[in-house]
Amino acid sequence: MSNNANNASNPQANTPDVTDEIKASENTRMTSVDVPLEPDIEALLDIADEVEVTWVREQSQLAEVVDALATCGRVALDTEFIKRDTYYPRLALVQLNIGDHIYLLDAPQLQLAELWQALRDVDIAIWHACGEDLGIFYLLSGCPPLTNIFDTQIALSYLTGQLQMGYQQALDDQLDMHIDKEQSQSDWLQRPLSDEQEQYAIDDVRYLPALYLSLEYELKKQGLYNYVWADCQLYASDLYAAQHVEDEAMYLTMADYRYTSQQMAILKAVATWREELARATNQPRTFVIKKQAVREMVTEKPNSMRELAHKTTMHRSMLRLYGEELLKVIRDAKNLPPAEHPDCLLPPYRSKNKVLSKAVQQAIDDHARSIGVPASVLMRKKWLGQLYEVIAFDKDLSELPQGLKGWRNDWVLQTLIPVIEKHKTELQQGMGIRI
Repeated sequence: MSNNANNASNPQANTPDVTDEIKASENTRMTSVDVPLEPDIEALLDIADEVEVTWVREQSQLAEVVDALATCGRVALDTEFIKRDTYYPRLALVQLNIGDHIYLLDAPQLQLAELWQALRDVDIAIWHACGEDLGIFYLLSGCPPLTNIFDTQIALSYLTGQLQMGYQQALDDQLDMHIDKEQSQSDWLQRPLSDEQEQYAIDDVRYLPALYLSLEYELKKQGLYNYVWADCQLYASDLYAAQHVEDEAMYLTMADYRYTSQQMAILKAVATWREELARATNQPRTFVIKKQAVREMVTEKPNSMRELAHKTTMHRSMLRLYGEELLKVIRDAKNLPPAEHPDCLLPPYRSKNKVLSKAVQQAIDDHARSIGVPASVLMRKKWLGQLYEVIAFDKDLSELPQGLKGWRNDWVLQTLIPVIEKHKTELQQGMGIRI
């Protein structure tokens, strides 16, 4: 496998090493945390309803925002953007709530370098479901991974076990507050925004500080705040890694352990070609070739325009424009010597014998219960699969996923790994390893 491919399979290899910084943050916050006074939700909602709102449309106005961020301690924020028909998202609006003031930044009219730096420096940046927002932040700012993120969606997963609770439901459940989300897919680049759009944008951050304070109190009361904080920083680092995957490594997001090494070579070539074309023409990857069509090219290995047309679901307009070029890409990949093929993926653990699975799940459930964390939050399916690989193939423990190197690490090393080692033969057989 090429160096780029190896880096993609370990995204941290493509990023600055933030593990030590995150661990330092964890260690600081994993000490006892004072439980704040229970927030007066009604009072917080009254403040939110009266907060002043300012549009920032001129570059000269940005200085006020940057100065406010320097002293606010924490900020709630959101973005509005459009990416339906482009490769690069078009940032339309940035909403900031510093507690007593909401700023709406007209992003297309502003140079935002100072804002990105100011957001890096605040103590706590509060988001809800920040995945796409942070992707845009990293794309436009050039900043390293943020280490001040508090994602209320992650926080809610600790309290509810629901991993992807939407903002509307979060406000309903936690604050008994209803907001309208009908404008989410509207044209955010139009000017002026409609009254409904503006209200939607304001509401997306109006109640975030109150939601944060409500969650902070409950998490600290239950002794969970530090776990949430650590997982938020891990998520911010993972998003940075995903934003910086090289073109030649994009194929791993579509790879299947059942593919042969030649099929992996075809997949890598087609996925790389697709990524480069999408970026060059500024259109979504799926506008070039949908994932299903890519998989069909890998399995069918078309040799002619006729086969490309009849054996794949590639859109006919793209077939006319790029069919011959794509056939050459496939042909060149098929003709690579085996030594230049990417590595095949390791097979996942599969077994009709559930002894290992039951033992592992019992260990997860027991620890989750002991610390008051939902089992689905304590151990993710992806992490467990990676842990199985480490044990089954006798890899070094340094290859554990980052999520199992933080506050979960002692439990993983002292309890979970011994459970898996006890059933190692079953594990290896379930992964097709000859022993």
